[in-house]
Amino acid sequence: MTITGTQDEDRSNYTKEESRAIRQRSLRLLGSLIHPLRLRIVIAAIVLVVSTALQVAGPILIGIGLDRALPVLLEESDWMPAFMITAIFLIAGISASALIGIYVVLAARITQAVLLDLRKRIFLHTQRLSLEFHESYTSGRIISRQTSDLDSIRELLDGGLNNLVSGVLFGLFTFIALVIADWQAGAILALAGVPLVLLMRWFYRRSQLVYRESRVISAKVIVQFVETMTGIRAVKSFRKEPRNDETFRKIAGDYRDVNRRSMVLFGTFEPGLMAVAALTLALVVLWGGIRVSEGVLGVGVLLSTVLYVRNFFAPMQEIAMFLNSYQSATAALEKVSGVLEEQPTVPDPERPVDLWESRGAIRFDEVTFGYNGEKTILPNFTLDIPAGQTIALVGTTGAGKSTLAKLVSRFYDPTKGRVTLDGVDLRMLHPKDLRRAIVMVTQEAYLFSGTVADNIALGKPDATLDEIRAAARAVGADEFISSLPDGYNTDVNKRGGRVSAGQRQLISFARAFLADPAVLILDEATASLDIPSERLIQDALQTLLADRTAIIIAHRLSTVAIADRVLVMEHGRIIEDDSPDALIGGTGKFAQLHAAWQQTLV
Repeated sequence: MTITGTQDEDRSNYTKEESRAIRQRSLRLLGSLIHPLRLRIVIAAIVLVVSTALQVAGPILIGIGLDRALPVLLEESDWMPAFMITAIFLIAGISASALIGIYVVLAARITQAVLLDLRKRIFLHTQRLSLEFHESYTSGRIISRQTSDLDSIRELLDGGLNNLVSGVLFGLFTFIALVIADWQAGAILALAGVPLVLLMRWFYRRSQLVYRESRVISAKVIVQFVETMTGIRAVKSFRKEPRNDETFRKIAGDYRDVNRRSMVLFGTFEPGLMAVAALTLALVVLWGGIRVSEGVLGVGVLLSTVLYVRNFFAPMQEIAMFLNSYQSATAALEKVSGVLEEQPTVPDPERPVDLWESRGAIRFDEVTFGYNGEKTILPNFTLDIPAGQTIALVGTTGAGKSTLAKLVSRFYDPTKGRVTLDGVDLRMLHPKDLRRAIVMVTQEAYLFSGTVADNIALGKPDATLDEIRAAARAVGADEFISSLPDGYNTDVNKRGGRVSAGQRQLISFARAFLADPAVLILDEATASLDIPSERLIQDALQTLLADRTAIIIAHRLSTVAIADRVLVMEHGRIIEDDSPDALIGGTGKFAQLHAAWQQTLV
C-alpha cells in the first residue's frame, strides 16, 4: 500500500493501517538521512554522556564536602580535603562546560547536514516528477514542504532532540546518583514517577492532535498567500480582494485558534509538572529532615538529595518541549516523505534507445489517453506526421489539441498505444535525445531570473553571444532587446517583469529556435503577440520551419496559413485533414471558422 503526498494531509482521516504505513515511510526517510552520519552521531553521543556524568557529579561532591571535608577542616584545621573536593568540583564543571560546547557544535553540524540533504532531495525530486504531479500539487504546498516543514524538522533536530537526549540522560544519571547517595529518597522519587508518567502521557496524546492540526492549517496559510500573490493580476482585475481577505481572515483565525489551544495545553502541563516536583521535594526534605534529627543521615547527603530531586525535574520541561517539537516535526516529516515517495508517472526508460540524429517523423499508433484514468480525451487515435511537415491543429476548446502536444513532448504517456519519433517509442527514447529533438513553446512565456541572453540560451547553455543574437534576429526580437538598458545583458527581473507579454513570447521563440529541435510545437504561442509582432513571427517561421517538423496549435487562423496541413479536431478525433487552401474552399468546419474569422477583420 502506498500513501502519497497528494492525498489528504489530515492524517486523522486515515485508517490504522494507513497511519502505520505513513509512520514507517517517515522512519525510512529519517533512517536514510542519518545513516551517512553514523560516526558523527556516535562521537556526539559519547561527548554528551561524559558531559552529563560530569554535571551530575556536582551535588554528590557538595555532599562529600559538607559531611567529610568540612568537619576535618573545623576539627583538625586540615584544608587538604576541602581543596581536593573544590578542585575536583571545578575540574568537573569546567570539563562539562567544554564538552557541552563541543557537543553543541557537533549537533549543529549533524543537523545542518541532515537539512542540506533533505532540502536537496526535495528540490531534485520535485523537478524529476512528471507534469501530472505539478498540475495536481499546488506550488504553495511544495513551498510549504521546503519552508515551514523543514523549519519544524530543524527545530526538532536543533533543540528538541538535544533536549530529549540530554534530559533523559541527565534524569537517568541523576536518579542513579540519588539512589547511591540515599536509596530512600530514590524510592520517593520513583513513586513520584507514577503521576509524572500519567501527566506526560496525557500531554503527549493531546499535543499529538493539536500539532498535527497546526501543520495542516499552517500549510493552508502558505498556500493561500502564495496563490494570491502569484495571481495578483487576476485578483485586481476581478476585484477579488474582499473575498480573499475574508478567506485569509478565516484561515488565519483558525491558525490562531489552534495555536491558542497548544498554549493552553502547555499552560496546563507546566503547572502540573511543578506540582508533582514540589510535592516530591517536600516529601524528600521532610523524610530527610526526620532522619537528620535522628542522626542517621548527614546534612550534606540531605542537601545532595534535595539538589538531585530538583535537578531531576528540571529537564522534564525540556522533554515536554521536545514533545512539542516532535509532534510538529513528525507531521512535517510525514508530508515531506509523502512528496519524496511520489514516483514519476512518466519514468525514464531502463534501457534507453539513443537517437543521435532525428528526422522528426511523428506517429500516433492507436493511442488512447485520459487524464488520471478518467474521461478519455483521445480515443483510439492514429496520426502520421511526416518529417519536415508543418501541421496546424484547429478545434474548439477541449477537442484534444493541447493533449496531443503534451503526448508528443512526453509530458504524459498514452494509456494505450504508443507515440513514436522516427519509429522509436517515446517511452524508450533516451531523455537527452528526446529533449534535444522536441521543444514546445507555450502561451505562458516563462522567463527565469537572469539576463535576456541567459534565457535565450536555456536550451543551449554553451551558445555564443553571436548565436544568441542570430536566433533573436530570426524571430524579430533583436531590435527590442538591443533597445533595453543593457541589451542582451539586461536582467529580466521577476519572471520577465521588465518586458511586455509579447516581448517575453519573442524571447521564448528565440530560445526554442536556438535549441534547433527536429520537432517544434507551438501551443497557442502567438496568443500574446500584437498584430505587427505576429506578422514578424510568421515571416520568420517561413524560413525557420523549413525542413523541420512543426505542430502549431492556434485559434488565430492567420497563424494557420503557413501550415502544410490543417487538422480539425473534435472530441479527440480528426474530422478534417487537408491543406489550408483546400479546407477554406470547402464547406466543412474549418471553412466556417475561416469565414467567421474573416468577418471579424472587416
